[in-house]
Amino acid sequence: MPVYVMGHKIPDSDSIVSALSLAYLKNQIGEEAIAVRQGELNPETAFILKTFGVEAPALKTTYAGDSIYVVDHSDRAQSPDDLDQATVLGIVDHHKLGDITTSAPLECWIRPVGCSNTIVKEMYDHHGVAIPKEIAGIMMCAILSDTVIFKSPTCTPVDIKAVEELAVIAGVEDFKALGLEMFKVKSALEGTPIRELVKRDFKDFDMNGNKVGIGQLEVVDLSIFDSIKAELEADIAKLREEGERHSVILLLTDIMKEGSELLVASNDISVTEKAFGKTEDGKVWLEGVLSRKKQVVPPLEKAFA
Repeated sequence: MPVYVMGHKIPDSDSIVSALSLAYLKNQIGEEAIAVRQGELNPETAFILKTFGVEAPALKTTYAGDSIYVVDHSDRAQSPDDLDQATVLGIVDHHKLGDITTSAPLECWIRPVGCSNTIVKEMYDHHGVAIPKEIAGIMMCAILSDTVIFKSPTCTPVDIKAVEELAVIAGVEDFKALGLEMFKVKSALEGTPIRELVKRDFKDFDMNGNKVGIGQLEVVDLSIFDSIKAELEADIAKLREEGERHSVILLLTDIMKEGSELLVASNDISVTEKAFGKTEDGKVWLEGVLSRKKQVVPPLEKAFA
């Protein structure tokens, strides 16, 4: 039986690409693997795959009876609903250690780097497997996306080295220019339904028994949101009620100014204010905040403790 390699719900570029890159590696070392996805591609990911001529993984939402490799997460809230009926063979991730548990030993590659594909690159090196040009290209783009073209505080020298080496394999001379083109694609919001924007890069977290949803939209100019900000605020309030969440936070991240405006909908605003300071009408600007996993989740979890 094949092993399925899948990222988290509402997948971003790293989640999709790490499934593809890890599945290819597994097949090269004699383990039959199939890359799959739990949700739809976002515009940036579609752009990346099209640029390098790579087909998207098939959509698969149920895994009962399957063997799986989990990439780019280790939280149950971001995993399939029937995770308990699947066999988790391994985890490849760059986030905090979540609450997925297993009854048997498993392969774990978890590193404090900026992107799961940086870890997959280390796995290719470890096994001595050559990376095809198109796989190298999408891996490079995923790292550029997750590290915000090296601006994110999550970025490490290992990420930068991986991009430089992958760019050579992919034949890309100016990878930063390609990275900026990716973020321009991310910034094209016109005609997109508000709920689709809110859920474009959205994750639920269990924080001391409280369900907290955190979304992020990264753009090259925050003024893009001026005409729709009120609609975004109204929708995260609805999303909080619909999902019986304690809070929903939406980060509007300006990669050029290197900061984020947080929109907050909460049934107890004092908790989020404990983490990020006093809000004004449910909004607060955070200078230098680009990373959800390193600069938003940890202080929020501390506030809920």
